[in-house]
Order: sequence, then structure tokens, then C-alpha cells
Amino acid sequence: MRNLWIFLSRYNAFFFLIIFLVAGIVLTVKNNAYQRSITLNSTNAVVGGAYERLNIVKRYLNLGMVNDSLARENALLKTELLALRTVDSAKDVTVKDTTLQVQYTYLPAKVIKNSFTLRNNIITINKGRLDGLQPDMAVISPGQGVIGLIRDVSDHLATVRSLLHKDTRISVAIKKNNALGSLVWGDRNFDIRKAFVTDIPNHVKMVVGDTIITSGAGEFPVGIPVGRVRKTNISTGDNFLAAEVTLFNDFSNLQYVYVIKNKYAREQKLLEQNSKTDE
Repeated sequence: MRNLWIFLSRYNAFFFLIIFLVAGIVLTVKNNAYQRSITLNSTNAVVGGAYERLNIVKRYLNLGMVNDSLARENALLKTELLALRTVDSAKDVTVKDTTLQVQYTYLPAKVIKNSFTLRNNIITINKGRLDGLQPDMAVISPGQGVIGLIRDVSDHLATVRSLLHKDTRISVAIKKNNALGSLVWGDRNFDIRKAFVTDIPNHVKMVVGDTIITSGAGEFPVGIPVGRVRKTNISTGDNFLAAEVTLFNDFSNLQYVYVIKNKYAREQKLLEQNSKTDE
């Protein structure tokens, strides 16, 4: 208390100056219309600027919620688009409940861990068994590029075997002629934008710039863009060719993905297993 009194005594002139200055400003603004108008306009400008910056900060902090909402909305739209594609145009039918006609549905998920510099890369997402995920489900990016396949699943999380993995092999096709091949990464130099299409018959014509899509002969629906041919007619030493492909996806910048649920996946797997017993 004594130190406070000494401080006030030493700087009393300064405090009186501040008090009289504030009082003078208040009286001037209160009793003069022009000064009052200037002060109000200045105050509004300062307050308005402060609120604008505060709103920018709030919008930035809410980006996560906005992105989650947009991802869910996009998943619904993609599912409805697939429903339209699967309608049998050869029949004159009225579809009352399109959810019964959809083979594939999309589930949005957020990437919480992503590796892309290893020989075998794994991605972790924030959806799991309780969300209906199972091993071998297809995973794509918001731009519909191929990401990989579900590997392991827990109640709330799942890991994805990335396309950038030596064991990932996906059935693809050349868009212009539907010629089939297999997409593999197989790059010892760890180029995350380069893959190869193998097992292409020698008679198939390819040119640089051809689009590669999924063939529909595996876990992925038909027609999902994969990449563009960068180099053609790579000899493999047998009756097949390979092509170097530039991937559409940038695996270094993944934030959201879509897991594709195939309504008939279990039925297809059982049917194919029964067929193998006859070979």
C-alpha cells in the first residue's frame, strides 16, 4: 500500500493530465455537433474493422466444420449421381426409391495421417467399423482420383493401403477403347505422381495424353479417373506392353477422401470364390 501511494505521489501530475485530457475530450465531443460526428464516424470505422477481423478469425476457426459439411454433401450428391447412372435405360420404369437401386455409396472421411515418401505407404482415416467400413473397400479423392484400398479397420479408425504401395494393383482401362490393364506404382524413385499400367496387349494403340480410368472389374466403380499416359509402348519382355502414367492425385496434399461401399461386394466375393473351386 505504501509503495502504491509513493507511485501515485511521484506521478500525480501525469495522472491529472490524463484525467483532464479525457474530460476535455468528452466535453468537447458532447457539446459540439461537428466533433461528435467526427468521433462517431471514427469510432464506427474502428469498431467495424475490429468486427471484420474477428469474423475472419471465426471463419478460419470454423473451416473444419465447413469442410466436414461439404464433404458429407458431396458424398450424397455422388451417391445420387451413381443412382442415375445405374438406371436401366432399356426399360420404361419409375424409380420411387433410388436408394434401393444404388450399388455404390460414398462415405466421407478425414485423413488424420498420411505417408507418401516410403516404399509402402499407409493412410489413416477417421472412420471405422462402426461406420460400416470393411477391408478391401475402395477409397478415392474428392476429385475422384484413386487413393487405395481399406486395409485394417477398428471401431473408429481405418488404415488405407495407398496406391503408393508395392502390393496395390488396380484394374484399369484406356478410356478411348476400354483396353484393360493393371495399375501399379512400382517406382523405386518414390515419384508420387508416376505409376505404370501393365499387361496391355501388344495390339492396343496408345498415345501420350490418353486418359486411364478404373475398369469396374474390381473394388472400384467403372470410370473413375486415374491419370494420363505420359510414355507409351514400354516393353516388358513378353507379349504385353506397359505405359507410364501421370497420376491425377497429389498424395502429398490429402485432407479428405471418400470410401466407396459396394452393396454387392460380399455377394460378388462369394461368387468368385465358388468359381475358383471349379478351376
